[in-house]
Amino acid sequence: MPALPANDPSLRSWIDIRPGDDFPIQNLPFGVMETPEWGPRIAVAIGGYALDLYACAQRGYFETIANDMPALGKALPKVFRRRSLNAFLRLGRPVWQAVRERVSELLRHDNPALRDDEEAIRDCLRRQRDVAMLRPVKPTSYVDFYSSLEHATNVGKMFRPDNPLLPNWRHLPIAYHGRANSIVASGTGIRRPQGQYRVPGQEAPVFGPTQQLDFELETAFIVGQDTSIGETIPIEYSEINIFGLVLFNDWSARDIQSWEYQPLGPFLGKNFASSVSPWVVTLDALAPFRVAGPAQEPQPLPYLQGEGEQHFDIQLEVLLQPAGATEAPFVISHTNMRYLYWSMAQQLTHQASNGCPVEAGDIYASGTISGPTPGSLGSLLELTQRGTQPLALPDGSPLGFLRDGDTVILRGYAEREGLRIGLGEVRGTVLPAMVY
Repeated sequence: MPALPANDPSLRSWIDIRPGDDFPIQNLPFGVMETPEWGPRIAVAIGGYALDLYACAQRGYFETIANDMPALGKALPKVFRRRSLNAFLRLGRPVWQAVRERVSELLRHDNPALRDDEEAIRDCLRRQRDVAMLRPVKPTSYVDFYSSLEHATNVGKMFRPDNPLLPNWRHLPIAYHGRANSIVASGTGIRRPQGQYRVPGQEAPVFGPTQQLDFELETAFIVGQDTSIGETIPIEYSEINIFGLVLFNDWSARDIQSWEYQPLGPFLGKNFASSVSPWVVTLDALAPFRVAGPAQEPQPLPYLQGEGEQHFDIQLEVLLQPAGATEAPFVISHTNMRYLYWSMAQQLTHQASNGCPVEAGDIYASGTISGPTPGSLGSLLELTQRGTQPLALPDGSPLGFLRDGDTVILRGYAEREGLRIGLGEVRGTVLPAMVY
């Protein structure tokens, strides 16, 4: 695949971007911002700013795209005023790429078109701190995979010490269908869920607020194109259907989950809330960070055998700010997306292999991403060995599972040869249960 001009590592922007910023000109992720006076607008992140694509369209900055793609008509300005990216995604990959390339041109240090027009800058550019970021897409469907070998093995050992990895795990990407309407924007408070769980030593279950609330460090890809029922997605075309990547926290109530998950799997212990980061980083922007994935043994069936580097070298970390703490959040886990056993391409191909349709805006989460070392585990379930080996917090108090008032922050970035492409962050604070 030829290198895209917008990925040129030598590019500079006329906007001041701090070293180590997640959103340099080579990134340009898409999201949805909102203010009381404008309503929702699709935007692109650049440094600490959000570029309003609707305002840019109104000023004619995308006329070249409309001229090159007459079938678009006046679609671009319309889709740039939606509450989600869904309509934009349905315009297709050529439009995604053309818009990103045009934004890159507008923001380059030597392009005066926007740089030297103070009125246009006031109209098109907003500080991110001054806008509310919405959930980037409105998913019809949400799927959560279980694609980390280390995580699956660690959890399996807790429940099946002699047989931690079930026999099908290495043959197909395991997943469950979650609850799309409980996916919330970063910063939304997470109400502690209630449910049935069994107290150790007691035969009968009780009902009440979970005592084992956990986070799950995940990434998720956003589907960018629809398929029809009965249609499959061959693995060589799988990534064409993927728009980009976000951070994802699949909050979990472990005690509720362990009581209910047999024989049909996750239900109320998982579907009460999941948090998604606001900026979708395109696969195009992540192209410089492609890597080979772990060796797969046995070899997958032919329909899951992809060619080339389909994994991504993305650093991931979990930070915790304990309830009532005034100090900055601190890192409790650091891992990498490259550890995933099953790639995004394999996940999507398997999902559609039975003819199940996919829709633009649907979210497909990776499952908890854990690495091979104690400090690279992606959940408290693993970090604390199901609460039996609590973490020691800076004030000396133990942490087995999350408490009311705790804030969890997930961050991610790819970095190589001075180029950093960040995924930003997703955060959520635990709120007390709504007891009735």
